[in-house]
Amino acid sequence: MTELQLALLVIGALVVAGVVVYNRLQERGARRAAERAFRSSAGDALLDDPAPRREPAMGPAAAIRPAPPPPAALPDARIDYVVELSFATPPAVGVLLEQWKPYEHRYAKSACLAYAGDGARDWLPLAPGAGGQASVLQAGLQLVTREGAVGEAELIEFRAAVETLAAATGAKVSAPEMRQAVERARELDRFCADADLQTVFHVMPQPGARFAGAAVQRAAEAAGLTLGDDGRFVLHDDAGRPLFYLGPRDGAGFIAGAVDAAAPAGLSITFDVPRAPGAQRTFQAMTGFARLLATELQGTLVDDNDRTLDERSLAAIDAQLSAVDAAFAGRGIEPGGAAALRLFS
Repeated sequence: MTELQLALLVIGALVVAGVVVYNRLQERGARRAAERAFRSSAGDALLDDPAPRREPAMGPAAAIRPAPPPPAALPDARIDYVVELSFATPPAVGVLLEQWKPYEHRYAKSACLAYAGDGARDWLPLAPGAGGQASVLQAGLQLVTREGAVGEAELIEFRAAVETLAAATGAKVSAPEMRQAVERARELDRFCADADLQTVFHVMPQPGARFAGAAVQRAAEAAGLTLGDDGRFVLHDDAGRPLFYLGPRDGAGFIAGAVDAAAPAGLSITFDVPRAPGAQRTFQAMTGFARLLATELQGTLVDDNDRTLDERSLAAIDAQLSAVDAAFAGRGIEPGGAAALRLFS
């Protein structure tokens, strides 16, 4: 049992028995479904059987405020198996690129390489267009994604590829012990399975009614949300990172230029916990917007079972997300940061 699970169980025990947290925190990753945590016979929202996430249909909308492209990834010992090569005679970066070319396609999504010049420790990504000479090279293979943990065979294959590069360039190799790396990957995967959560609210109209698309758009834009290319409104922080999303509850998505013609029978407000900066802070912003939206549209804030969300329920979720933040902080990983975005991809 992980520290995060223990924290959540302690918090759940403090909640009055009659209070049910009307929220869903979804687990992600089909290949890791059997490893998902937060399951018991209790009816806690973090423990309820998850439903698959419904992605809105693509529409011809264009993102109004896209997030900036992420910087090139550098090897990170927190989440990567990092092999370091030291060169007695620094080779040209172009030589390293040429030697790595046979493996470039194989590890395009799972590995990243970086180099530092003679006497420097400013790491630069080893990528086409890079120049100069390298006195040190780091090659990192990502240990975990939403598809699961890397296996020993994959680690051996990666290390062999890097050692081939080392032999071709006369480098000295330094690498972590393989068995420890496998265990670290499994432990990190357990943490990711526990923290890979999604929280969702719904705003529902009065019985028999629908929301006017124009009213939804006014309320969303007044709160700073913009329509994204997946048909959902999204709120970004000052750095351009997405915080939470608003879309029709049926997942159909809005269409740019035709939102005022929409008449959704319900709305969903969603945030992807590990990919948003600060779970508790983002949840509080999401809750404030959800309350405002329900008031503006004269709707009701409910859970997946259409039960009204009250203040005690929201407070319990907020406390549980505080434990999520603490678990990330304990690993030195920032939710919504570069390492988290790589892990939960």
